[in-house]
Amino acid sequence: MPANGSGKSTTLGVVLNVVNKTSGEFHWFDGNTSTHQALKKVGAIIERPNFYPYMTAYQNLKLVCKIKEVDASKIDEKLRLVELIDRKDSRFSTFSLGMKQRLAIASALLNDPEILILDEPTNGLDPEGIQEIRQLLRSLADKGTTVFVSSHLLSELEIISEYIVMLRKGEVVFAGPIQELFDQQQPYMIVKTENIGDLEKIMTIAQSAGHHAHIRDGAAHIEGPADWAGTLNKLAFEAGILLTQLSPQLPNLEETFFEMTGEQK
Repeated sequence: MPANGSGKSTTLGVVLNVVNKTSGEFHWFDGNTSTHQALKKVGAIIERPNFYPYMTAYQNLKLVCKIKEVDASKIDEKLRLVELIDRKDSRFSTFSLGMKQRLAIASALLNDPEILILDEPTNGLDPEGIQEIRQLLRSLADKGTTVFVSSHLLSELEIISEYIVMLRKGEVVFAGPIQELFDQQQPYMIVKTENIGDLEKIMTIAQSAGHHAHIRDGAAHIEGPADWAGTLNKLAFEAGILLTQLSPQLPNLEETFFEMTGEQK
């Protein structure tokens, strides 16, 4: 994550041996496993689900089993896992986008991978489809599968991720537990007033007290702990300023990304 053009899909292509690297090194697991052997323990979806529309879910997965040299007895187990067992005999062409994505995940799980790699798994899905994939990924992680998700949808990554790697123009900006990333960021307050003149006065008050502040989207964003909100409200009242909003906030993943990269929303 994020953004478009930062190198996410290219990096996945390199480690999955479908794109030739021009420089740099990588290794799988303990570093003593060849990419060919490692990929036997990996399941991946790096493109849109591509199955035969006139074939059923079962028939499509049976074909995948032949390609992967996996026993077809696993098909029902994986369909049950992605909650498609009741549609095993339905044609792929009748599936919703969310169901197609879940079938693709089932195909990637046929070899019981230790690592599941997904590139933009919720892209183009409606809210219901996104929730279905989110719940499925959480379930897989709870059962011991390492789920690696590449996405530019920061709000979604914030919900499902425990560990995050942040890319910008091919460079790693941050790598570590997501909570560690948030711990590096300052809490802040969103402040609104009846007019822009008063908002600028609030900015001056905050900055005079040593708090970093800026105006964005018609509101002042002032760094500082939530317990400073009472002090700010008192200072505003003494200055004759009516606050229409004073909301302590914790930075979300999107705000943290823009803060760390120096980019603007």
